[in-house]
Amino acid sequence: MAATDNDESVDPAAVRRHRVLFRAIEKRRHPKLRRSDITVTDDAAVKRATKAAALGNAMEWYDFGIYSYLASTIGRVFFPSGSDTAQLLGSFATFAVAFLVRPLGGMVFGPLGDKVGRKRILSLTMIMMAVGTFAIGLVPSHAAIGLWAPALLIFFRLVQGFSTGGEYGGASTFIAEYAPDKRRGFFGSFLELGTLAGYVGASGLVVLLQTLLSDDQMLSWGWRVPFLLAAPLGLIGLYLRLKLDETPAFRKLEGGRAKASEAADAVETSAAADLGKIFTRYWRPLLLCLALVAAYNITDYMLLSYMPTYLSDELGYGTNHGLLILVVVMVLQMLLINQVGRLSDRFGRKPLLMAGMLGFLFLSLPSFWLIRQGDLVLITLGLLLMGLSLLPMLGTMSAALPAIFPTQVRYGSLSVAYNLATSVFGGTTPLVITALISTFDSTLMPAYYATGAAVIGVVAVLCMRETANQPLAGSPPSVETEAEARELVRAQSPQPRF
Repeated sequence: MAATDNDESVDPAAVRRHRVLFRAIEKRRHPKLRRSDITVTDDAAVKRATKAAALGNAMEWYDFGIYSYLASTIGRVFFPSGSDTAQLLGSFATFAVAFLVRPLGGMVFGPLGDKVGRKRILSLTMIMMAVGTFAIGLVPSHAAIGLWAPALLIFFRLVQGFSTGGEYGGASTFIAEYAPDKRRGFFGSFLELGTLAGYVGASGLVVLLQTLLSDDQMLSWGWRVPFLLAAPLGLIGLYLRLKLDETPAFRKLEGGRAKASEAADAVETSAAADLGKIFTRYWRPLLLCLALVAAYNITDYMLLSYMPTYLSDELGYGTNHGLLILVVVMVLQMLLINQVGRLSDRFGRKPLLMAGMLGFLFLSLPSFWLIRQGDLVLITLGLLLMGLSLLPMLGTMSAALPAIFPTQVRYGSLSVAYNLATSVFGGTTPLVITALISTFDSTLMPAYYATGAAVIGVVAVLCMRETANQPLAGSPPSVETEAEARELVRAQSPQPRF
């Protein structure tokens, strides 16, 4: 943008007087690509990176799915006094508290990932996330240790939240920097396939436990089982991530730093300085990312995390029935999400994102009207309408967001923006909706909330630029074959003549 502005402000008369000088300036600003500048991706390496990143995302959302789907049970175990609404609010408040520290995690892990590498930080966040989730499964109940029980629950939720602050920004950056430019949408969609797999695994396990166990058994020990399973899942994810190489884009960036004369100074810059650079130099893309993620996460968390509780606690529908319907919706999304990624590579990110936002804008109220009828077919139809509206965003967002920021600050900027929006809007969605329903005594409040989020999303999509089939900002082109790389070099436009 800056270069364009400078070009437009150049005096034409000065250009005519100093043609050689301006030609040299133009060459310096826009040097021709050499073959060595272009990254030719290794298909096997891209698939390994995608698998490892998606598994970490699956574990993250497995954890949050488990907590959401067991909200009523956790409320009774850790907040036994008070009404059902008070227990639910206590459970969701503990759910939300993890999101309060996510921005701090993003501010710490993000800039570190831009400095020491994506792989190291993603391995660290995987360890912390697994430990936090496993520890929750070991916390004694309120009946056993009193107020220490919710205190320990909150502490381990904070550990989870802090580690998760570096997860999504790093995982989406990792896939985006590994994938070839023309297939970034397709490979990026696997990250959200991991999200859905985590939710499906969580909901399926909860349904199985609630079917096999009595209420007393669930309250006594059954609720712990899903949290304890985080340990083996975390070890598998850590193993896969440790086997990966650093992303090609970061290796090129690191090589450039090593050659620069000020390399030593760059290494010694503080985390505060790196963070300050994000807020002062990149505040416009930061705001755009905040708006996109806020709209996306409100609708995402409402459907995938909150709806089972809404169906059971607000509408009196059977807990297992609501979860099973949601599982059907999510499995359908899993079957289609990679095709959405392909479509975003073909038609662009903006049309797909706009389709999702408009879906929630116009279909939220009809969807909740159908759900409130209490009929199995109508409930399923209402959830399907919301699920299909969310699908274009799920399949596109993980490729669109990393492209907003340049390579040198991508991990940090995306982690900060994503986690601020998720903390303020996404993680508080169940708590806010529960409070709104209690205050206004209307079970349509989730629909109004989603509609408002969609308005913000539509404006944000209109403000973003198209990034499909283009190199990531601050990185050279990334292609699949040597022939494609040679063709790119040959196809370059000649230097302009003044």
